[in-house]
Parts: sequence; structure tokens; C-alpha cells
Amino acid sequence: MSRYVIGRIGQAALVLWAAFTVSFILLQALPGDAILIKFLNFELGLGPEQIADIRASYGADSPLLVQYVHTVISFLTGNYGYSIHAGVPVGDLILANLPQTLWLATLGFLLSLVLAITLAALSALSPFSWLRSLIQSIPALFISTPVFWLGILLIQVFSFQLKLIPIINPGPWQALILPVLTLAVPISAPLAQILMRNIDHVLTEPFVAVARAKGASHRWVLWKHVAKNAVLPTLTIAGILFGELLAGAVVTEAVFGLNGLGGLTQRSVNDQDIAVLQAIVVFSAAAFVLINLTVDLLYPVFDPRLRVKQGAVA
Repeated sequence: MSRYVIGRIGQAALVLWAAFTVSFILLQALPGDAILIKFLNFELGLGPEQIADIRASYGADSPLLVQYVHTVISFLTGNYGYSIHAGVPVGDLILANLPQTLWLATLGFLLSLVLAITLAALSALSPFSWLRSLIQSIPALFISTPVFWLGILLIQVFSFQLKLIPIINPGPWQALILPVLTLAVPISAPLAQILMRNIDHVLTEPFVAVARAKGASHRWVLWKHVAKNAVLPTLTIAGILFGELLAGAVVTEAVFGLNGLGGLTQRSVNDQDIAVLQAIVVFSAAAFVLINLTVDLLYPVFDPRLRVKQGAVA
């Protein structure tokens, strides 16, 4: 068991290093120069020598290998550098924009779970085949709906037509209702599809036939035997989807004008603020890796068969 945990942690660290290295190379290859964008302005009146001094203060005049090593060491010590555009530590920008994205991602994920479980339950309990086929086709509709179009549609219906949710100067919770629904609908689709497929698979297992032979009702079999076994394989995709949400819903935050990691990413791309983009990529990768590592470590807790196999390997 200990070997399994150490191995998963080692893989997580390797993924983080790879994400950092690839993002560093790609960001350095971007055309343009953030320092010139901000400081090469006639109103500032800075000359070439002054801009060169600014470049040196940010370490932008060093060779790429030196910049890479310095950036790695800085990240390991918790120093994410300074934003060229904002002129403040990158860590402060991340902390200022993180709560909005965290609330949006968490609520969107919880709502997507509710939608997915509801669709899977309705499909399993449906007494008619045509109704079951109709319910099973809903996730395909959800996943094919563009996020930006869904967000605009929800604004048009609930804000402009029904006037239920204000889009201008909404309250802190009102501002999250439509964005959460916009995120939850497409995310619920793969969860519902996997749950439906797993339920159908578990229903064909011999122990289900034995339970039915003993006189158990269909609802009781679904709740007592099928649900637990069908949910386990869904943990992996759920962890992946939640990690993607925490990475920052750029489109959703842009549509609704929210100040989160998505909005910060968009502004940083426009300003070519490399330090901010690097920190966002590393944070997103870390959130993705940690969530999936947690899911991997929880698998043996929910499935005793994995504990036996890992104990035999160890």
C-alpha cells in the first residue's frame, strides 16, 4: 500500500514538472513583449536605456535556461514573481481572483452531480423504453451545447425576458446562479453518461440476478446493490471534470463579466503577462493533479478488492 501511495505521489510530481516545463517553453515562444507593451509608451517618456534597466530588473534579459532555473527555484519557494502589467506580486493576483472561481467551480460541480444522478435515476427507473431512450439522449444534447451560447441564452431568458435574475448590479449570490447553471449543464453530461452505462453494466451482474431471485424489488436492488458499484468508476471522471473547473472557466467568466481566474487569464493573455500566465498554468495543473491524486487514493477505501491487490503488490 505504501508503495502505491509513493508511486502515485511521484507520478503527480512528474506531471507538475512536465506542465511547468512545457508551459514555460510555450509562453516564452509567444510573439510580442509584455515589457514593451506596458512601458514603450510616449506618455511615459522612457528611453531605450531605461527600458533595458526595467528588463534587467525582471530578469528578462537573462538566457532562457537561467530564467527557467530561476523560475523553478522561485516557484518551489512560493515566489511567483511580479505582474508586469499590474505591478504587484502574482500570488496576490491569484489569491484575489481565486475565491470567485472556487465558488463558481464548486457550485457548478455540485449542481452537475445533482443533474447527472437525477438523469441516471430517471433512466434506470423509467417503466417505458421510449422514455428511457429519451432520457439517455439528454446528456448528448447537454454536451453538444456551446457554453457561450448557453450563457447568453440564460441571460436572455431569465434576465431580460422573465426578469428573475438581474444581470446589472446583482447580489453576490444572484451573480452566481446563471454562471453555475451554465457550467453545470455541459459538465453533467459525461457524468450522466458514465453513470447510465455503469448502471446498465452492473444490472447484468450475477449478484443482481440473485437479489432479484430472492424477491427484491427493482428500486431496492438499484439502491442497495447497483448504486455503490456504479458510482465507483465515476469517481475518476468526476475528479478530472472538477479539476478542469478549478482551472478557471474562462468562457463563462467572460460571458458574465466575473472577476475570477478565467478573467485574469484573459487579461494576462491580452497583456502577454508571462509571469501571471505561468502561475495560473501551474496552479491549474496542481489543482488538477491533487484532485485526481485524492481520487486515486480514495479508490481502495471504497473498493476492498483494490486493497487486496495493492497489498499483494506491496
